[in-house]
Amino acid sequence: MAGILYIVPTPVGNLEDMSFRAVRVLKEADLILAEDTRTSSVLLHHYDIHGKLLSHHKFNEHQTVGMIRDRILAGQNVALISDAGTPGISDPGFLLARTCAEEGIEVQTLPGATACIPAIVSSGLPCDRFCFEGFLPQKKGRQTLLASLESEPRTMVFYESPYRLVKTLGQFIEHFGPDRMCSVAREISKVHEEHRRGTLAEVEGWFREHEPKGEIVIVVAGNKNKLKHEGEKGCGEGGKDFVTK
Repeated sequence: MAGILYIVPTPVGNLEDMSFRAVRVLKEADLILAEDTRTSSVLLHHYDIHGKLLSHHKFNEHQTVGMIRDRILAGQNVALISDAGTPGISDPGFLLARTCAEEGIEVQTLPGATACIPAIVSSGLPCDRFCFEGFLPQKKGRQTLLASLESEPRTMVFYESPYRLVKTLGQFIEHFGPDRMCSVAREISKVHEEHRRGTLAEVEGWFREHEPKGEIVIVVAGNKNKLKHEGEKGCGEGGKDFVTK
């Protein structure tokens, strides 16, 4: 009888964000796939988990996915974790999940930590409808994608490196306008968590003067004019009462 692939979210910062079920699944798994075994070892040690670790990341997943599939088909239960958050969301996971699904292997994804949801809920921007863009292409296709988002009526969520944050906010100003409302969440669930809210111009100016550090999530309001033109309600109207924190 085939085993099960468990996709297990891990904390994006605070180790207390692990669920009881996630800890149990990792303790019982025959094999734990980790994006970086050194990073994951800290988490596993904290919860006294001693399962066998195997490296599984974007540079080797095409080579290891067949072997992992065969081990599950042979009856082993395998748990996939990332360095932080839910595997598959801007992290390895899609290829293995698709391969297992195509083989008829049961895939169970545990609910849990991810950076984008706390960022959008805390932003004060409409979160009843939103689009998740993850990391923008660094070069090819970046400007084309940004141009395609100029008329997007839903709130938009992006991941970004602190080293590229100011440049990205500047490009957002070019495409969305300096007065578009936004929120930049930094170090979610960690000791120095911060949410900087305001117009794109205000927030970009702040980070020009204050060097950003840590994990970054950018939340940008949708195009209100597009929304009104389409006669929709709810999205894009929440930014008018924003103040810079």
